[in-house]
Parts: sequence; C-alpha cells; structure tokens
Amino acid sequence: MAWKFDDIVIAESVSDFEEKMQQLRNEHSMGDYIRSHGEIIERVRGVVEDVACNGDSAVIKYTEKFDGVKLTAGQLRVPEADMKKAHADIEPELMGSIRKAIANVKKYQSEIFIGDKNSCPGIRYSPLKRVCLCIPGASAPLPSSVIMTAVPAIVAGVEEIAAISAPRYGGSIHPVILGVCWELGIDEVYRMSGAQAVAAVAWGTETIEKVDKIVGPGGDYVQLAIRECFGLVDTVSFAGPSDVLIVADDSAKAAWVAADMLSQAEHNPGAGILATPSKALADEVLKELAKQVVKLDRAEETARCLSEFGAIVVLGSMKKTVAFANEFAAEHLQIQCGEKSREIAGRIKNAGAIFIGAYSPVAVGDYWAGPSHTLPTRQTTKYFSAVTSNDFIKSSSIIEYDKDQLAESAGDIVRLAMTEGLDAHAKSVEIRQKK
Repeated sequence: MAWKFDDIVIAESVSDFEEKMQQLRNEHSMGDYIRSHGEIIERVRGVVEDVACNGDSAVIKYTEKFDGVKLTAGQLRVPEADMKKAHADIEPELMGSIRKAIANVKKYQSEIFIGDKNSCPGIRYSPLKRVCLCIPGASAPLPSSVIMTAVPAIVAGVEEIAAISAPRYGGSIHPVILGVCWELGIDEVYRMSGAQAVAAVAWGTETIEKVDKIVGPGGDYVQLAIRECFGLVDTVSFAGPSDVLIVADDSAKAAWVAADMLSQAEHNPGAGILATPSKALADEVLKELAKQVVKLDRAEETARCLSEFGAIVVLGSMKKTVAFANEFAAEHLQIQCGEKSREIAGRIKNAGAIFIGAYSPVAVGDYWAGPSHTLPTRQTTKYFSAVTSNDFIKSSSIIEYDKDQLAESAGDIVRLAMTEGLDAHAKSVEIRQKK
C-alpha cells in the first residue's frame, strides 16, 4: 500500500500555524485529553473501585475480559522456574547487549543520585521500601523498560521491586521481559496489566502486597489508573503514549528526520512531529516518510498512527520554532540544526529528554545512554521530569535543638504561636523555660 500522508498538514502562514498549534494541543495535551475522555476515566475508576473492593477475583475477571487470559489467583504471579528458564534462553549476544545497557544506566543513575548525600544537616534521605514497575507488553514486548525503571530503583536501594506486564505471549509474559527481570534480581512478576493491575498493587489483594510507588510507561488505561490511585501510592509522571518533536533546519538530512518520526509512530500510538523554519526540508521529509514507511515490518500500523498523530509545522524563523517547541513540551525533543544544535538546545525549557545533534536519535536514549526512557508525555514536561534514581527516595527533615538554642528562640516561637491562637504550641515551649 502506498502512503501519501496527505493529511499531515504543512503549516506555513501564521494563521495556519495557530490553527495547527491548537490542533496539536487538543491531540497531545493532558488538559484536553482529560476533558475529552471522561467516559474512559469513569471506566477506569470503576475498575479501580472493583479491585479495591473485591481483590483477586476482580483482577482475574478483568484479565480474562481485556487480555483474553483466564487465570486463577495462584497463577497471577510468574513462577521462579519460568523466569530462570527465560533468562537461560536469552541468546548470548543479546544478553551481552542487555548487560552493557544495564551498566550504562547504572553508571548514569549512580552519578546523579543524591540519596547518599546525608552530610547536609537538616535532612535525611531513605529509599522507598516497595515499588512496582509497569512494563508494556501488549503491542510489543519492551524489556528495555525493565532496565529503565528497575535500575534507578536498584541504585536508590529499594528493598522490594515487583513488576506487572500483560499476559499477551501465549497466556504469559514475553520471555525476554522475564529474563531481564531475573537478570536484575526481580523475581516478583505478575501476569496482569491495565487498570486492574495498577489497582491491585496500589490497594493490595489477597495474594498481592501493596506497594508504595508505581513507575513505568503504559497506555491510557494504565496511566489514568495510576492517576486515580495517586495519594494511595506515589508515582512520577504521566508516561504514555510516546511522542517526539524534531526541531530541524536546512542542515538536517530529510531521510534521518523521517526515520526518527517513524520510530515514534511505530509505538502505535505514538506521535512524530517536525517543527522547522525550512519549507524545503518539510517537503523532502514528507517524501521520505512515504518512501520509508512501506519498508517497515509494521508498515500499516505505523503509517496509520503517523497520519493520525503526526505533523509537520513550518514556521518563519528558528525563534518561532523554539517557541513552538517550548509550548509543545515534548517527551522526546531532537535538535538537528548542525553546528547550532547545542546553542538551540540551551533555549529549550520544556522537554523530557533533549537529543542534541544528528547522531543522537531517540533510540540511543531508549536503550543505551543512561538516562531513563520513562518520560512525561502529553505536554506535562512543563512540570514533570524523567524517572531517575532520586525518584525512589524520600526525605525526612531533621530538627535537633539543645537547651540554649531553644531558649534563644523561645520568645519568637511563642509570639508566632499566639498570633495563630495556638496557645498549646506556645506553652510546649514555655514549659521548657521554667527553672
């Protein structure tokens, strides 16, 4: 099938730009998503409430309904024997690559970790006790997501790490996902996904122990369920579906830009967007998209996804292009502007991860470089950040006064307490000043 992508709008005029900008906001922003998906939110809420009240039986019911797999409560957790076998069956070359990726991520996450810096008076950091990782496995198995969520938690010193993933591979979880879990020392893995799985680990069931935090990418039902359970458990951000915004000028290679757009559309759903001041580049990228997509293994799904969520926006200047990028607040932001790439990167304020230069495709971050690929989406990079080892610690404030310090401050403390009408607060200080 030939794909012309006639519905990918190339916006040239200011009015076209504003119209396209609003369209992109509607398609990709969190606020517009929540406003337009009330029915899904209510369905997710119903699943979460059902699991909270009925535990394992509700999880089993929804796993059969949504994943087409009938399990008993005892079958939700993957047996250790299955995990050992999956680990042993990973071919040596792939295992070598997995171990190198783990080492890269561990090095980066260790270097940025602040949880071992307890020398500063007034604060103490401690790791979370128990967390759960959401590992996508429905449309494609993503063992890389195990590495990118588990390694930061391991670096932070989390005691217990559980994982959930869809039982879409012969009624179980893809063996490479299981093998990577075993490689990382994670032996608590559950054959469940979606809102029911999130609710199970957030509330706890008869067979599944409650966790303190849920982290990981996932589809709308997973992310909305995590949002529904926030406060009962902690989370990091809204991580899914995926997007990339490519800022490029005439120096960029159209074939490379097109390949990068397709790499996100391949997620199905996933958004690939180009913002550029160059009409010539836009035209060439459009041709390359049609040429390259037919050669992909998942050509039809990728093309349809790109047609639905992709865009090429041509603006009058790089200044306007950067402004567009900061307003769009992409999950992945690539800058392919030749020698100007690093300077332009310095002007970007809102992005989950910034990939500088022509030789830094998103795949380098997805698998290899060290930062986690679990990033905020739907324009939430204006206030959320990438997952790091520092997301798996919490801090406690430390206050320790001696007799003289309290005496020196007593008058001010009492005065402030009495201003608020809290005389018991004041008296708790005054009683210590009596001889």
